[in-house]
Amino acid sequence: MAGEGDLKLLGLLVSPFVVRVRMALSMKGVSYEYIEVDVFNKSEILLKSNPVHEKVPVLIHHGKPICESLAIVEYVDEVWGGAAPSILPADPYERAIARFWAAYIDDKLFPAWIGAVKAATEEEKAEKVSQTLAALARLEEAFAKCSNGKAFFGGDTVGYLDLALGCNLFWFETLREMFDVELIDEGRTPLLASWAQRFGEAAAVKDVVPNVDKAVEHAKKMRRMFVH
Repeated sequence: MAGEGDLKLLGLLVSPFVVRVRMALSMKGVSYEYIEVDVFNKSEILLKSNPVHEKVPVLIHHGKPICESLAIVEYVDEVWGGAAPSILPADPYERAIARFWAAYIDDKLFPAWIGAVKAATEEEKAEKVSQTLAALARLEEAFAKCSNGKAFFGGDTVGYLDLALGCNLFWFETLREMFDVELIDEGRTPLLASWAQRFGEAAAVKDVVPNVDKAVEHAKKMRRMFVH
């Protein structure tokens, strides 16, 4: 594909942010070399490619690193713009709204559910689950407005905001497996419940979502670090 060239992705199999980027690349039909990184023992290539945050994902295109998942998704959409479908909305206002809610997901939703995974006490876990449910209630309202009655946040097809939220879904399954907590259900968030089912069936999603068992294994490793 034109513009593809030398393309590598530094990642962690169970990172939602890495999965987000892999979904975007899958949507565009872009081939790349995937390099798994041990985030508990950071490699030289990661430290060199992302010296500021020392985190994955990092996309390396023609030797130049791009960091932060949302920035990478936008980069992928622009560089492979000729490959349908477009990820970001075409309308400037809708694009701004999608970016706003994507930032909300990363700033509010992610810290809440990952906090539940790391929680040292039942009280702390309950508080983080409550914060997660509150964030999802907001996103239920956002879906009603952004989708305009269509299947996805992006309309008829998976888009930027779908990737931003959808990359977290396999971790919601992980929390259900570990703690018997249902984060998205038809009672509280009926629109998101239907959306999540449709999203999970999308071809670009199926190919890159890791097995929940892998996420459970990683979560247990994290808990051993944070829970004493």
